[in-house]
Amino acid sequence: MTELSLRLAVSIAQILAELGIVIITVATMTYFERKVLGWMQDRMGPMEVGPYGVLQPVADGIKLFFKEDITPAGANKAMFALAPILTVIVAMIGFAVIPFGPNMTMDIFGITIKPFVVADINIGILYILAVASIGAFGIILGGWSSNSKYSLLGGLRAAAQVISYELNVGLAIVGVLLLAGSLSLVDITEAQAGGFWHWFIWGARPDGFFPIHTQIFAFVVFIISAVAETNRIPFDLPEAESELVAGFFTEYSGMRFAFFVSAEYASMTLVSCVAASLFLGGWNAPYPGTIFEYVGLEQMAWIEHIAWFAAKVYFFLFMFVWIRATLPRLRYDQLMRFGWKVMLPIALANIIITAITVYFFPRG
Repeated sequence: MTELSLRLAVSIAQILAELGIVIITVATMTYFERKVLGWMQDRMGPMEVGPYGVLQPVADGIKLFFKEDITPAGANKAMFALAPILTVIVAMIGFAVIPFGPNMTMDIFGITIKPFVVADINIGILYILAVASIGAFGIILGGWSSNSKYSLLGGLRAAAQVISYELNVGLAIVGVLLLAGSLSLVDITEAQAGGFWHWFIWGARPDGFFPIHTQIFAFVVFIISAVAETNRIPFDLPEAESELVAGFFTEYSGMRFAFFVSAEYASMTLVSCVAASLFLGGWNAPYPGTIFEYVGLEQMAWIEHIAWFAAKVYFFLFMFVWIRATLPRLRYDQLMRFGWKVMLPIALANIIITAITVYFFPRG
């Protein structure tokens, strides 16, 4: 086996392992969300399939797999079939630049790889923003190609919502980029090592504890805009079950419907990974070093790093569910006004203030 084919095989194995983790997380979230919503609303949630309903995601998958796949008579059949595939693929490929663990290297059959990131490119943030913008096309195509007034309205709402809130997501990230001096998520995460006071949400300089570079406002803008980007309550206007009968995927059934739902949960997981990496130190522990290093097991420290990253991601995923259980849906004019007149000025002000503080007080 040549070096090129060996490197290709290792890369494919890495990609499949990462996709497996994402798919398992998506399946788990379908159960986790219904269970947490049940507890918050003083009911049981799924209980029938398996002990405590833990096999509910499996039952849902089997049901959707065998459900009839219907294409409306007046639909554009090619675009109707392409839309859910495009949406789920775009949601999945964003994970390629997410560092799930420390920036370490391994030698496998003479090939040097980074096991916890598929592609450490120096424009990782731009890659994720570009991929996220493509995902909106799947929603718009699904709404237009269905030849349904409800689906079309959902697609149009999605287009306007993405334009409004993706701008805020990008501007909220700029403050972090000014502090880290890099567009690579690996570099951004490493810049926050050494304890929670170095995380960008807190913003303390390496030589002191004074949080002069805090990105708390950027963090709030990012989280709110990310909820809107993923079409979640209270920003679920493109779906709006009580208004548009599920919106852009009203006419979808079977596995195509499952693709749209999976893409939504995958997008939630992706923005949670990005938020953890940008603002909460990624895989870094909230204290210097790791417990494994303190007890003399430095070679096992990667386990603790991965555990901290997973804990932060699941905290954000829980917050998505918590928001859904708590807040009512906004009117569409409120959604637009909030994005342009509240979020955008805050994000711009954060960039100006961060640029001034970094210029006069360099981070180190």
